[in-house]
Amino acid sequence: MDEVLLSVNLIWVMLGTILVFFMHAGFAMVEAGFTRSKNAVNIIMKNFLTISLGGIVYFLCGYAIMFGDSVGGIFGTSGFALKGGVDDLSFFIFQTMFAATGATILSGGAVAERTNIFAYVGVIILMSLVVYPVVGHWVWSGQGWLTDLGFVDFAGSTVVHLTGAVAAFVAAVMVGPRLGKYENGRVNVITGHSIPLGALGVFLLWFGWFGFNGASTLAADPELVPSVIANTFFAAAAGVVATAFYTKFRYGHIDGSLTLNGALAGLVGITAGAANVSIFGSLIIGLIAAPLLVEGVRFLEWKLKVDDPVGAIAVHGICGVWGGTLAVGLFDIGGQGLFYGGGGFGLLGIQQSALLQLLRGLVYLLQQVY
Repeated sequence: MDEVLLSVNLIWVMLGTILVFFMHAGFAMVEAGFTRSKNAVNIIMKNFLTISLGGIVYFLCGYAIMFGDSVGGIFGTSGFALKGGVDDLSFFIFQTMFAATGATILSGGAVAERTNIFAYVGVIILMSLVVYPVVGHWVWSGQGWLTDLGFVDFAGSTVVHLTGAVAAFVAAVMVGPRLGKYENGRVNVITGHSIPLGALGVFLLWFGWFGFNGASTLAADPELVPSVIANTFFAAAAGVVATAFYTKFRYGHIDGSLTLNGALAGLVGITAGAANVSIFGSLIIGLIAAPLLVEGVRFLEWKLKVDDPVGAIAVHGICGVWGGTLAVGLFDIGGQGLFYGGGGFGLLGIQQSALLQLLRGLVYLLQQVY
């Protein structure tokens, strides 16, 4: 029975690995559809290079920095190129699929349509070699300083999505907006060439997200896995519905591109707490993610003058903060959530304090790297 259980768990994690890999097809379609057709080949090549080169760099160095023997809870120093072997090869390849996602967020949000492909290769290397592994070590290695604080991030609202979004924001500020985006005090809309292509990408991402969150259980747990899958679905569904109605109220019509991003906003929001909240909690998380997305996109574009062609910074950053901090602290059903007998602001306070410290550390890290 032990061998059967081991095999079932292995199959589940490998299925999740395949689904997370397939998410990169979704990223490619979203980014290509929401940008101009003349840049489609550039976008596709960036996504292929992200998963391919990013995976190789993570194998050579990133995994060791993320999960190796810790130096002060900051980064790992052992197991480069899996030297000495690896205890669980399935866990390694599952994490490899995660590693490229942060750079993919940066590809679509920060540098789409205005960055040389070879400059982007440098970004892939930096994200896969330093930025993502170091932040991952802080939270997921079991030895990191954020782990010691009690920070909770089940599947990566902070480690993957917020990290990628902050890197995207910094890069977007550095490279500046696309030509013609801001002229004579006006904010010009540069429309994408294919909403159907973007919609296909969102469906692919939604499909792959069941593996992203579901396989983060690292076992085919008959109680936990269905809950995680259900929460993942309902948060995204609530994000779609809420964004559609909110944009109708805000702009007088349902905005197609924002509504598509509403699904992703709900997915990012639930990722940190997918194993820790109820279905009702997941619906609330998705509903609140919708206005955060819409107003976040507007704030970045109109107030900060940050050009983000696909809304990735708002989706992965602002909704990552919501899901990775407040939502977990409020809706955790394990006795720590404020609304479920948490007995005060314990977990919520931990999440907020840890996130502020993480953001300071991440910004400093990006300053050194860039």
